[in-house]
Amino acid sequence: MKLLDERICSLFKRHWQHTLTYWSVFFSFGMCIAFLGPTILDLRCQTQSTLQQITWVFFSQQLFLLVGSSVGGLFKKTLLSSLSALLCCTFVISLVFAVIPLCNHVALLSVAMAIAGQSMGVIDNIANRQLVKLYQKDSATFLQALHFFIGLGALVTPLVADPFLAEDSCVLGVNSTANSSSSSTSDLEHLRSRMAGQVAALPNIFQYPLHTEGLVITRVAYAFWIMALINLPVPAAVLTLMYHERLLSCSSKSQHLLDKNSQTSKSHSGESESHTVDSEEGHGSLFCCCDAARVRGHPATFFIIHALGGAILFITDGIIGSYSGFVYTYAVSPPLLMGHKTAGCLDSVFWAAITLGRLAFIYLSCKFTASILLTVSLGGLILVQCLLLIFYTSSVFLFIGTCVLGLCISSVFPSMLAFTEDILDYKGCATTVLVTCASTGEMALQLLVGSVINSQGSYSFLVCCTGASFIAFFLFLLFLYTHHRHRNFHKDWSKYTEMEEKPKTGGS
Repeated sequence: MKLLDERICSLFKRHWQHTLTYWSVFFSFGMCIAFLGPTILDLRCQTQSTLQQITWVFFSQQLFLLVGSSVGGLFKKTLLSSLSALLCCTFVISLVFAVIPLCNHVALLSVAMAIAGQSMGVIDNIANRQLVKLYQKDSATFLQALHFFIGLGALVTPLVADPFLAEDSCVLGVNSTANSSSSSTSDLEHLRSRMAGQVAALPNIFQYPLHTEGLVITRVAYAFWIMALINLPVPAAVLTLMYHERLLSCSSKSQHLLDKNSQTSKSHSGESESHTVDSEEGHGSLFCCCDAARVRGHPATFFIIHALGGAILFITDGIIGSYSGFVYTYAVSPPLLMGHKTAGCLDSVFWAAITLGRLAFIYLSCKFTASILLTVSLGGLILVQCLLLIFYTSSVFLFIGTCVLGLCISSVFPSMLAFTEDILDYKGCATTVLVTCASTGEMALQLLVGSVINSQGSYSFLVCCTGASFIAFFLFLLFLYTHHRHRNFHKDWSKYTEMEEKPKTGGS
């Protein structure tokens, strides 16, 4: 039995250059997601700021990632504008990596992270949308692979950064002693693990007395320069694709090729994204799909599907952000009281499980429909979190549950995106709505869960995530019901239009 369907392999061979390019930009996206956690303490030293000040860079990145996700919806009238945006954003990410070591103030670092966050948001929107347009009904498999590359990039970054991280305090105060240096080493290990998640409001981190004035000793700049070099082939790949498609001004035949392809777009719908200028209908703005005329007189289910799909991803991406951000805090608190090094492995286990899960779902998405995969994933999400609540005193089960949770939640975003776009016949705005809602949820739920933990204790972290999973599953049931109503409406509408057209054709 072949690992992948022949049809999928055939489609990939036809569009391999576009597909690999979009996958590579998501590798760049993954690198940006992961680098702040392990390097944040060295960046604190570099900027000589307090922990409270340096955590603002988390918020800056997340906020502008949300802005970029919304802005990315504007770059979709043509393949040229989409690839140009990807080229700029991936190059900006390399530039930000190179400039970060030069940011000697937390305000400058926050600006750099805001620029990187906006580029990440644009990449997130465009790469998802372009793959959906390229493969349409077969997009689920390729979206799973696309999101696998986020995990791959996120796994590479800590490996690059680790050799250059300070082992003890990287700002030596005037009155530092050997004993205080050795005690600060354990504190730094604790803090580094605690700040591994991308959270702007980690509880109880400001109790550690770290120096802000003194001699700065850090080599983290080398890590960022290496990451900048690793990322440079990504904009080069986008530029190569633009040259291959003759979208660059240096090609004398580029305009002729675009004109020719725009005339043949209807006859090659399966290859429309890679060889044509997209139709302007449905791609003018973020809310273009809200035109009632375009949804044939019955827009209610059309809008509800957008809203429910966005709400589901708001919650599930929020769970990913909250779990990765606070599982360490939960593990080192009563009743588990894990060691700092052991608890620090939980976040790595979670992201490794997500990455492996997306790799496995590349194959599973060829064999099962998106609705089945989503039902199993969301059902498994509830089951594993209920078990975590029951066995809350078991450190071993926390590791097992973390791994299974990552596997279950790994496929929700790509499967939901492919399923929603398929239901809505690729009208053009579903991807922007879903990506924006997912980014919003990742930021908002982390802040909400963090505030609940501060007031109610660490156990409330599991309760919040479990409650959110039940809400997501209930919304998915509503989504399936709305899908059923939406499909029946289109069947009734097609019968009605056929009856209207028959008298006209008979009379002629």
